[in-house]
Amino acid sequence: MKTIQRMTLGAVAAAMLLGLGACAGMSARDQNTAVGAGIGAVGGAVLTGGSAIGTVGGAAVGGIIGNQLDRDRR
Repeated sequence: MKTIQRMTLGAVAAAMLLGLGACAGMSARDQNTAVGAGIGAVGGAVLTGGSAIGTVGGAAVGGIIGNQLDRDRR
């Protein structure tokens, strides 16, 4: 069972990395949202042992945080 979870996590991570390659035409806010969702999904999956709910929850939280980031407000 652990092997299937690791393979699934690896496939999801690879898909997200390839998907982030499409960020070239996005605004800075859209890019931050996509990156935040990707990082949140990986973090949620790691923290919950590969749970689908943890992965989706992490992606949602990461996307919200990424959307709220603004590089001009330093």
